Amino acid sequence: MPQTAFDLPPQYGPHDVERPLYQRWLDRGVFTARADASHEPYVIVMPPPNITAILHTGQGLNNVIQDVLIRFERMRGREALWLPGTDHAGIATQNVVERLVATEGKTRFDLGREAFVERVWQFVRETGSAILEQLKVIGCSCDWSRTRFTFDAAYSRAVREVFVRLWEEKLIYRGHRVIHWCPHCRTALSDEEAEFADEAGKLYYIRYPVEGGPAPFLTVATTRPETMLGDTAVAVNPKDKRHKGFIGKTARLPIAGVPIPIVGDDAVDPAFGTGFVKVTPAHDANDFEIGTRHKLEMPLIMREDGTMGEQPGNGKRETGRVPPGLVGVDRFQAREQIVQMLQAQGLLERVEPHTHAVRHCYRCDTIVEPRLSDQWFVKMKPLAEPVLAQYRQQRFQIVPERWHATFEHWMENIRDWNISRQLWWGHRIPVFTCTKCRHQWADRKDPTTCPKCGGPVEQDPDVLDTWFSSWLWPFATLGWPEQTPDLARFYPGHTLVTAPEILFFWVARMLMSGYHFMERQVPFTTVYLHGTVRDTQHRKMSKSLGNGIDPLDVVRLYGADALRWTLIAGSSLGADVILDPNDLETTFAPGRNFANKLWNIGRFILAQLPERVQSIDALDAARLPLADRWILSRLQATIRDATASFEQFRLDEGAKRCFEFAWKELADWYVEAVKPRLVADTGGEASLRDTNTQSLRTRWCRSSLRSSGRSCPAGRRTSCSWWRRGRRRAPRSWTPRRITSSRWCRKRSRRSGCCVPSTACPRRRGSRHRCNRRASRCVARWRESGRRSCGSLSSPSSPSTARTPAWARTPCSPTAATCSWRSRARSTCSKSAAASRAI
Repeated sequence: MPQTAFDLPPQYGPHDVERPLYQRWLDRGVFTARADASHEPYVIVMPPPNITAILHTGQGLNNVIQDVLIRFERMRGREALWLPGTDHAGIATQNVVERLVATEGKTRFDLGREAFVERVWQFVRETGSAILEQLKVIGCSCDWSRTRFTFDAAYSRAVREVFVRLWEEKLIYRGHRVIHWCPHCRTALSDEEAEFADEAGKLYYIRYPVEGGPAPFLTVATTRPETMLGDTAVAVNPKDKRHKGFIGKTARLPIAGVPIPIVGDDAVDPAFGTGFVKVTPAHDANDFEIGTRHKLEMPLIMREDGTMGEQPGNGKRETGRVPPGLVGVDRFQAREQIVQMLQAQGLLERVEPHTHAVRHCYRCDTIVEPRLSDQWFVKMKPLAEPVLAQYRQQRFQIVPERWHATFEHWMENIRDWNISRQLWWGHRIPVFTCTKCRHQWADRKDPTTCPKCGGPVEQDPDVLDTWFSSWLWPFATLGWPEQTPDLARFYPGHTLVTAPEILFFWVARMLMSGYHFMERQVPFTTVYLHGTVRDTQHRKMSKSLGNGIDPLDVVRLYGADALRWTLIAGSSLGADVILDPNDLETTFAPGRNFANKLWNIGRFILAQLPERVQSIDALDAARLPLADRWILSRLQATIRDATASFEQFRLDEGAKRCFEFAWKELADWYVEAVKPRLVADTGGEASLRDTNTQSLRTRWCRSSLRSSGRSCPAGRRTSCSWWRRGRRRAPRSWTPRRITSSRWCRKRSRRSGCCVPSTACPRRRGSRHRCNRRASRCVARWRESGRRSCGSLSSPSSPSTARTPAWARTPCSPTAATCSWRSRARSTCSKSAAASRAI
């Protein structure tokens, strides 16, 4: 029968392959997980990017890692769900829209709350899904049919339900305390959102006149002289013998001339400065505690926008603290003017350079201002303690291990969470107050009248912290509080991939909410914290530094697989990824070249194959030449090593192992060695060898492609493209109905009594602690039933493998009589090769 003419370009063109094939995958629903499927589920939830964000290299790394893991588990036959979505990003989105409104010469107050929120929704509808479309460009295999948004109606219902339940459990309360305030964003921030940064500042030594004291003056040291106008006391440690005589005396506040007491308090550090500390209860968290203990006044002398101006603190307004010339002046300008006023009065003793940690807003990088305010808080201790206990019992793990101590320390010393934000864009706090009887309650629906007196009600004007909605992400995205099939099937999940900087923003809080609201089940068993993308000077890539790399530019120049390969191959376990933004060719050329090598391997193979190729199971193992047996042994070793690497999150090692096999062993050695046989056509013996070689070519070509397809889906893409563009009919064993058709005996063999992959088997090296326990139970079950336990190839209880090819000797397979994959009466599982086809 004459062969169809084979025509395939000599060089791989990613733009001709990637987009069309990805679209075919979407059209066929190959990324869609089925809640009614019988396969064992595997779930990853995507850290939802902000709707204002565009894809940067750090997000590219994060999502490529997730894609590698989800493809890996799909190939093992699991029902893999990678759930995508976006976050409404309260502060970031409101800032963006406010800037757009400012170009029209207006502010959000000119529009009003309802009109401004509608303006934000218009922005979301126009640009909110842009980053998800960019993720598709780099090949992310998410279940896009389940895309969620933290402001969807169903998701908003879950947020409200959580708030009301916490209210009913008395874990939410209204607190009057010092919080972190961003003068630019005009909102409160949580402790985690106010990030420390070391800055070179000054330490000002200021003299306070003392009435009737052991000395006419005392000297305090401060880095923020502008806050001295809010001082209501001077504190000294009572154990400090130097200044013990000042306690109980009265000092006079410079500039304002207000008398303030000198108190003794053990919280004062005698070693700092002069041993005297100015107490500003409304503008310092530590001073607030001192002020509470000594029942001091707490006047606010700074406005919400960071300008000077007196405001009432705890119910009393004190006048005369802020001079008229400073009212409305920016806090930093006021600092300079106050220093000049102190110099003029002879009360500035000296100024010294001083480096100290200053908190900045995590969104706009503005220096935050401690400020006394009424806010809503969540009690975190009752939520954190059971999760910490679960962690210590190894119910979930954090990879790499160096984050263990940090996580434990934060959980042990956790503080209550400030969840209210003074914004308009966000989930409005569902707390209502009767204007008549002042009854206050939280409600799942918006009430029209007070349930007690029937009077009119008003809702709290603040919105919830964005993280309060995203901490519900693993279960609210699956339909909670409704008991949906998705929730029953896909919760709890398995792996979370994220950056270390949101370990406490998001990861720890998700663990707490999942455990609290989902019947004491943590939302995932493994948290993988990957590194940061940096340039060759080890600076974090950012737009402000001008050292960033646009992933879409890389895709346009070299293809998505070049980007993916470079990111994965350069990301050691938890280590930073170093890229050169000034030399993209050197940085991404290896990935491009590898994709082209895979293309050429397949092009060479398919040019030699007939219309039909016999099944790999029909190979005559006894007639295989030495070269064939050698390459199959190398393939099996690659599968074993790569699988172990991916299970341990050593993605770079797994990717490089696949690279070495495909390039060095398969292409450079084996293909060259068998070229004479591929064209041999003399005698029956040659025909038999050619038949075996054809099956072998199909076997190792597909396996090598799948090996590479985890981090470089060009292998998967080109396999489909070769058959389609070359007008060849693929062998039945190679024609996928969906991507998950690649089989692996892990789930079914567990049902039959087998344990886990060989890398986790207690009879083999490289076992993992969690899998080890599962395997031990499996072995015990087999021993009780009198059957052969799971063992390695060298186990004396293993069946004979004399007539079985090396690649078919799966280290973890039950006997043929009990194997659910059995198709022929053989001494070993006839489908044991599926363990190899996993890649």
